[in-house]
Amino acid sequence: MTDVPEIDLTDPALLRDPFTAYTAAREQSPVARLKAPGFGPFWAVTRHEEARAMLGDPRLATNEHSYQRPDVPEHCLPYMRTMSEMNGAEHTRLRRLVAPAFTPRRAAEFAPRIEAIVEGLLDELPPRPDLLADFARPLPIAVICEMVGIPAADRPQWREYGAAVAAGHGESFGTAIPRILEDAHAAVARGRERPGEDLVSGLARVMEEDGDRLSDTELVTMVWTLVLAGQTPTNLIANAIAALLAHPAQLAALRAEPELMPRAVDELMRWCGPQLLTIPRFTKEKVEIGGVPIPEGVPVTASIAAANRDPRAFTDPDRLDLRREPSPHLGFGHGPHFCVGSSLARVQTGIALSAVLRRFPDLALAGELQYTPDPGTWRLTSLPVTI
Repeated sequence: MTDVPEIDLTDPALLRDPFTAYTAAREQSPVARLKAPGFGPFWAVTRHEEARAMLGDPRLATNEHSYQRPDVPEHCLPYMRTMSEMNGAEHTRLRRLVAPAFTPRRAAEFAPRIEAIVEGLLDELPPRPDLLADFARPLPIAVICEMVGIPAADRPQWREYGAAVAAGHGESFGTAIPRILEDAHAAVARGRERPGEDLVSGLARVMEEDGDRLSDTELVTMVWTLVLAGQTPTNLIANAIAALLAHPAQLAALRAEPELMPRAVDELMRWCGPQLLTIPRFTKEKVEIGGVPIPEGVPVTASIAAANRDPRAFTDPDRLDLRREPSPHLGFGHGPHFCVGSSLARVQTGIALSAVLRRFPDLALAGELQYTPDPGTWRLTSLPVTI
């Protein structure tokens, strides 16, 4: 295994440009070893075919060690175990119950409500906006509030929750969780007592033929998971706008052919998607990935940044091509834990980008872009523009 490359996740070159940094490792080996302060060595799958296979391999599973859980009061602990760290029949049951709420058809039906939120946020932009802070960050939590049925008076508080979650693991994130759970309880109670057309009311009504349904704990956990996972469009939208402004020919093509937007969203997710590494899976036995033996009981992640630019899967992979089709990217994962909200994220991102491009034909960057040094997430610190 001496030819397996080792990648230091604190390397400034990787933090500055992870897409280029992973290229050498991917071409040397389908698997690399990652190291970071406070963590033992873990493994990253760098090539598309092997990464896709690993994400669907039942010999690897997520668990409570896959996540950095924040410190929360004891009464919050039952809600910290989300569907993402469940496997097998337990995971299948929950996914079967919630999946109907996140189909492409349901996402399309929800589009007019997302459009109204998008237009409202754009109406409120200051003369020289930061499209990350003023638009991309508040949008997903506003969509979640609409989905969950949060009353208008409570939505400013939920916007604070979204900002705390989007900021990443830290004191504000941990502090927000008990308040998120308290308000999620209230949303579930409303859905039970006064059913409407919102997501929680729908989930509360879900009943399988065998009588199975989501418990109140599962419903509250699902709302909390929505707040957490629902922030993905924040960084995707910001990254996408930055990428389009850096590629004027692609931007012009998208403006000239708005029907390209669904394909464009997938290509932008492939080319500059925010998630660089998947949540680690742990080997339940010794496995071999791409000819490399991996011991039992160790964490393995897929390097999305490497796999989504693998020339074995994509022609001219470093080129942004909004007409690329097909695009079997791994931006939303693969296998049993494929992002259940991917259709909603696609629709939300497409609506947001369409509105920005339509309303601001003279859109331009107003400063040099800076990215947060985070080995797990490719995200801007701000997106100042002139409109």
